This record gives sequence, structure tokens and C-alpha cells, in this order.
Amino acid sequence: MKRYILIFLMLIVFAVSATLLLISCSKPAQSPDYIRIHVRANSDSDEDQSVKLAVRDAIVQYLAPLSVGIKDKQTMWTLLESKRQEIAKTANDTLLSCGYTYGSRVKLGREHFPTKSYGDLTLKEGEYDAVIVELGAGEGKNWWCVAYPPLCFIAAEETGKEEVEYRSWIARLFKK
Repeated sequence: MKRYILIFLMLIVFAVSATLLLISCSKPAQSPDYIRIHVRANSDSDEDQSVKLAVRDAIVQYLAPLSVGIKDKQTMWTLLESKRQEIAKTANDTLLSCGYTYGSRVKLGREHFPTKSYGDLTLKEGEYDAVIVELGAGEGKNWWCVAYPPLCFIAAEETGKEEVEYRSWIARLFKK
């Protein structure tokens, strides 16, 4: 009788251990934190969509040199917080130079994003820290990318290409 109880207990221990091992192996690997940039157009009109891209280009051009050498998310977040007014000024100046009288609003916070792939790197749907730039009513189609690690800014260096090739040490790490 003691032998059956011992075997039964060993089977329970084995089953619990196997279950815990399966659960721990099935969890996705912890990925680095990201900061996204989200630019929302005033509307879906061709003109508003076009100026959204001009604002995007100006913001990326402004932030690209500032992000050089940043090695962690918190440093990038602090930089973005300190430059929030300058990002808004960049957006507003671009809007005005393109003949648009509506302004922009820039905030930093959490934002829901759908799944997005950047070359070999896929960011799953979910909540991300983000710089959110709303142009005018902010009711049009939007554009987003990754500010940290600086995938957007690598793309800024690739001028004149329709298809942007994103390169990142994180993407190489995931590829391995």
C-alpha cells in the first residue's frame, strides 16, 4: 500500500513539474522595451495625408541626430519628454510652411498599436510607450514607427527609397 502511495505521489510531482516546465517554455522571451512614434493626420483627405508625411519627415529629421548614442529606453524617454515642445514646434512649422492653419498636439503616453513588422522584427499588438502627434482633429489615417530602438531614424538616413530597409541589432538578435 505504501508503495502505491509513493508511486502516486511521484506521478503527481512529475505531472506538476512537467506542467510548470511547459508553461515556462511556452512564454515568449522577454523582449526589450520599445518607444513608438505615432503621427495622426487631420483627416483622410489626400492633402491631410500628404502633410502628415511631411510632418513625419520633419520630426524624424529633427530627432535622428538627437538619438545618436542613446543606449537605453529611459534615456530616450527623458530626451523625448524634454523635447516635446520642440517636436510640436517642428510639426507646427511644417504645417504652416505647407499652408495649413490647424496645429498639432504632442503628448507622451501609452498607446495601443496593431502588429507591425519592420523587416525581420515583428512587434506584436499591444500597449506601447509612445510619442503621439495629432495634427488638427487627428481623425485621419496615421503613421507610426519605433523611436527606441531608433528604427525610424535609421530609415531617415535612407533617402530616396520607396521601400525602407530597417536594420537593428535587436532584429539580428531575434533572427538568431
